[in-house]
Amino acid sequence: MTVPQHNAKVMNRFALTKRLVAALKREEAVIAGIGNTNFDLWSSGRRPQNFYMLGSMGLAIPIALGVAIAQPRRHVIALEGDGSLLMQLGCLSTVAVQAPRNLTIIVWDNGIYQITGGQPTASATAADLVAIARGSGIARSAWAADEADFDRLVAEALHDGGPSFIAARIDGEPGVGTTDRDPVQIRARFMEGLGVKR
Repeated sequence: MTVPQHNAKVMNRFALTKRLVAALKREEAVIAGIGNTNFDLWSSGRRPQNFYMLGSMGLAIPIALGVAIAQPRRHVIALEGDGSLLMQLGCLSTVAVQAPRNLTIIVWDNGIYQITGGQPTASATAADLVAIARGSGIARSAWAADEADFDRLVAEALHDGGPSFIAARIDGEPGVGTTDRDPVQIRARFMEGLGVKR
């Protein structure tokens, strides 16, 4: 097996998450996968339109797809780790078939299951997540070459429509902070942020 070949710079997840949050101007919804992905989103700027996944590995993209279908005028962003995506690869073909123009998928790829002890994922040796996304039917799929390219890809996704898939190679730094672990509050805050009345 060989390491997937691409020219993506290894970047920092928290720094990229802050760049993403700074680019959000229209109450876009952001669904963050478990662990360090949502820790960094939480620490990058709390917004009522953010949803912080707790304990449901691999479900950020399916939930984001549901929100995108339910609210087609709102742009929806799924933040997911490589390990979580690899557990739920079938969601990419579902996204491609549904083809929501308001959905962007961002995957942080550090080649490890970081939160459970650093075991290597398939993307560390054989799996190219962008090639998998393209093969699943998401034509607008790319590696972020560096921070400026990440900003460009995000801006294009928010402006031009999707679905879009952006992958970023990240370092092994742990997440910053810790998400509020109250699922009832997370759900209530997110529903309010989406304008959903109970």
